[in-house]
Amino acid sequence: MAEAQNTPVGSTTAGSIAVAAESTVATRMSAPPSFDVADFPVPHGREEEWRFTPLERLRGLHDGTAVASGGGVKVAIDAPEGVTVETVGRDDSRLGKAGTPVDRVAAQAYSSFEQASVVTVAKEAVLTEPVRITVHGEGGVAYGHQLIQLGAFAEAVVVIDHTGDAVLAANVDYVLGDGAKLTVVSVQDWDDTAVHVGQHNALVGRDASFKSIVVTFGGDVVRLHPRVAYAAPGGEAELFGLYFTDKGQHQEHRLLVDHNTPHCKSNAVYKGALQGDGAHAVWIGDVLIQAAAEGTDTYEMNRNLVLTDGARVDSVPNLEIETGEIVGAGHASATGRFDDEQLFYLQSRGIPAEEARRLVVRGFFAELVQQIGLPDVEARLLEKIETELKASV
Repeated sequence: MAEAQNTPVGSTTAGSIAVAAESTVATRMSAPPSFDVADFPVPHGREEEWRFTPLERLRGLHDGTAVASGGGVKVAIDAPEGVTVETVGRDDSRLGKAGTPVDRVAAQAYSSFEQASVVTVAKEAVLTEPVRITVHGEGGVAYGHQLIQLGAFAEAVVVIDHTGDAVLAANVDYVLGDGAKLTVVSVQDWDDTAVHVGQHNALVGRDASFKSIVVTFGGDVVRLHPRVAYAAPGGEAELFGLYFTDKGQHQEHRLLVDHNTPHCKSNAVYKGALQGDGAHAVWIGDVLIQAAAEGTDTYEMNRNLVLTDGARVDSVPNLEIETGEIVGAGHASATGRFDDEQLFYLQSRGIPAEEARRLVVRGFFAELVQQIGLPDVEARLLEKIETELKASV
């Protein structure tokens, strides 16, 4: 099986397909998942899972030198009727069941948080208003943990907003009961100096549906690791992502969908735009179809639009298949500049060049913005995209 290679500026890395169970790809991390920090060596940047990340800019999150301070982050939760919100200690038995840390920063976050937020939607409850969680950075170092859990046949939308300035390492767990439907919108709109490293774990129950929309604009370094596993057959997962990487920013999204159960589905679509010197976006899409996961139907895609010189994209889709009894599996990745024909067509209709440019980018992102389904959030994100585009003029 071909290994993933480094990607030149403005291009992508082709994905790889493995059939042999003993093969090793990016879905097989160098160390087994663990809640114990000591089980993970301090990364040096040569490891497969860290080779794209600027470790020197993580402010000590990766080596244990980042010490939590009182002015880290402030969490506020606004929940409609029918939702239970709790603040619990580390010993709460519900924490950590959605997934285990897969790298040293996630393990450090799990070992270091003092209190966790738990949001519970009762069995068969159907929320008509979203749960809104605000995580606001106040300039310090923080470690966090959140749990959103839905009872059987419950339906909910959760919006998690990250703003302000902080150095944050956090784990977020999503646990879906049988037949439940959860949509999560996680917005990273940090100040330019913030650092955010997070692992998102989703455990999808029988015939349950999980939709994740990750939106990343701000921050100096943002490194997110969404992961999905299935607790029973019939589960569906949709992973959507939108990122706008500006001058000097590093934005990294590392996905893993672990098809460990028969007759489940997944679909991942991430799109990014980049502009400015030193803008660096990384997308790693790992899909593992285990031998027991017969009847799996999965697809993953990453698209990147490079707006200026000096930007770099690394896009690595990986697909590992351990059974031939599947419905379908595929991946795609592409990076390019503006389509000159699209720009020419719009300009030939009397649209100025800069306005035509904005229209193309809006159209590029429209498919993902519309997945949110909340008009106020959609309008805010479109406005943010416009602001980013104007900054490059």
